Amino acid sequence: MADLITVEDPDDPRLRDYTGLTDVELRRKREPAEGLFIAEGEKVIRRAKDAGYEMRSMLLSAKWVDVMRDVIDELPAPVYAVSPELAEQVTGYHVHRGALASMQRKPLPTAAELLRAARRVVVMESVNDHTNIGAIFRSAAALGMDAVLLSPDCADPLYRRSVKVSMGAVFSVPYARLDTWPKSLDPVREAGFTLLALTPDEKARPLDEAAPHTMDRVALMLGAEGDGLSTQALVAADEWVRIPMSHGVDSLNVGAAAAVAFYAVATGRPES
Repeated sequence: MADLITVEDPDDPRLRDYTGLTDVELRRKREPAEGLFIAEGEKVIRRAKDAGYEMRSMLLSAKWVDVMRDVIDELPAPVYAVSPELAEQVTGYHVHRGALASMQRKPLPTAAELLRAARRVVVMESVNDHTNIGAIFRSAAALGMDAVLLSPDCADPLYRRSVKVSMGAVFSVPYARLDTWPKSLDPVREAGFTLLALTPDEKARPLDEAAPHTMDRVALMLGAEGDGLSTQALVAADEWVRIPMSHGVDSLNVGAAAAVAFYAVATGRPES
C-alpha cells in the first residue's frame, strides 16, 4: 500500500518530478534523461498503469484521494496530498484535474521489432508540436494503425501535453525512433511496406484512387504542420497521396489529415 503524505512546502525535494511542468524546454530535456514522464488526470493515470508503466509517485489534491483510492491501495509508490494552491506553485499552472503521476519510462522497441508484427504503420517526420503528436496517436489507436515510427527530431509522445491530448492512446500504439533520416526508411521498404507520402501536392493521387486499404503493408508518411514532408522524404516515398479538398481549402491540420488518411488506410484491411 502506498504512503499518503501531506506536503505543505512547494520546495519539498520529494516533489521534484513535478516542478516546472510548463517549462517545455526544461522538461523536454529532463524527462527522457531521468526516465520519467507525467500522466495527468484520472483516466490517463489509470491507462498508464494498465499499460504496465511503473509509478514513481502521485501528486493529488485532497478531493482526488478518494477517487484514486483503489490505485493508491495497490501501489508501493508514495502519494503526495497537496492543496490546489501548492500544486500550482510546484507545477507552474492550475492543475484542473487535480491528479498527476510521475511514471517510469520503458525502453523503446526498435523499428525492426515493430515492423515484424505490423501491417499499417505511421511514419512521422519532424512533427514537433505536442498537441499534434497526441492527436495523431489518438487517431492511430482509434482507427487501427499498428505502430508509429518517429524521425529523430519528432517531439516526445510521452511529454505531458501529448499524453493528455491523446487521452492515453500513446500507451496503446507501440512506437520507435528511427536512427537516421531518411535513410531509415530503407528497412521499412525492405520489410515489405509501401511508403505513401501524404501531401496536398496536386501531383499526388487521391487516397481513394490509390486504395491503400487493398495493399498488404502500408507505411503512411506525415510531415510537420505547415512545412509538410521534406523533399528528401517525398523522394524516398513509393507514391504520393492526397486528401481531395473542396471550397478552396488547400490543406488540413496534420492531426485532422492523419485521421482521414488512417481511415482510408485501415478500412477493409485484410485479416491477419
